[in-house]
Amino acid sequence: MKNNTKFALALLVVGIAISCKQAENAGESANAVTDITSVVSSSAAVQPKNSNRKFVRTADIKFKVKNVAKSTGAIEDATNKFGGFVTYTNLQSNIIDEDQTKISPDSSLVTTKYTVENNLTIRVPNRKLDTVIKTIAHQIGFLNYRVIKADDVTLQMLSNQMAQSRSTSSENRIANAIDAKGKKLNSIMAAEENLDAKKEAKDSKKLENISLNDQVNFSTLTLQIYQDTSVKQEMVANEKSINTYRPHLGLQLWDSLKTGWFMLENILSFLVVLWPFALIGFLGFIGYKKIAEK
Repeated sequence: MKNNTKFALALLVVGIAISCKQAENAGESANAVTDITSVVSSSAAVQPKNSNRKFVRTADIKFKVKNVAKSTGAIEDATNKFGGFVTYTNLQSNIIDEDQTKISPDSSLVTTKYTVENNLTIRVPNRKLDTVIKTIAHQIGFLNYRVIKADDVTLQMLSNQMAQSRSTSSENRIANAIDAKGKKLNSIMAAEENLDAKKEAKDSKKLENISLNDQVNFSTLTLQIYQDTSVKQEMVANEKSINTYRPHLGLQLWDSLKTGWFMLENILSFLVVLWPFALIGFLGFIGYKKIAEK
């Protein structure tokens, strides 16, 4: 009875110790995530309330993750969740080293060391930039760097609007001058060209403001993620040596005999082709002997 009581107390102590350790590890993990989130976040990524200023916000972050493919999926899901979209993603494996070891006459073991990385470009609503960055922080195992920029384009956009207004006023004056009677043809053509140039300049400023508005409304995040070097091993079949297909000695001798016979046939055929020259030579020899006898 006493032994059972002691055993139960021992189990209880061990259980309490394990629970405390798990709680401690969970606390450390939570603290680590909180630390990374605070490091990655920045006031430059926060949209001020009741502010009339226009900011183009960009973020450039490089970090290590446990699994690039899974983290890519999590980042893309977070982007869609907060109203953003992915404009570029390039997931690839880079081979560091490859070694092939022969295991048996017909198989080899191929060992490949490689890294997986992905470069992403995402656009998210300006007011959600800090929220998206904090969500992405949960994927970070090691942070290489993070750069967050907030460029104030308020004056630039105002300048473009004023330039458009000036162009509109100038266009109206030129158009009225063209419509006036008694103008020469050359003057009208020059005025038309001037009017086209003014319209083109106004359109350029308008398009520039549209582009700036888009950059203000949607921030751009450039992410570089990677994971630790991985190793993959697989068995592959060895290529058969060309010696495997060599014929046996008897077949080689038979082929040699046939080749020799074919060569003899070719020689005889060539000699037969030369019979006219042999005939001419024979007749010349007979003629020479007759002349010599006389």
